[in-house]
Amino acid sequence: MADDLTKDGLQNQGEGLVDQAKGRVRNTVGGITGDTSEQLKGKAEELKGKAQRKIGEKQVDADN
Repeated sequence: MADDLTKDGLQNQGEGLVDQAKGRVRNTVGGITGDTSEQLKGKAEELKGKAQRKIGEKQVDADN
């Protein structure tokens, strides 16, 4: 079971990093185009990714 927790944690970390990057890009594009709605969606996606990454870190830490 402990190995599953590490595997899930690493997967969450990876997915979180991807979401953070996508959110940053979306936020930047929204800023360039003046689309505040897109900026807000980007910030939300970035925060979601950060939270998911932190959860993954805790899962890996709990396994050790």
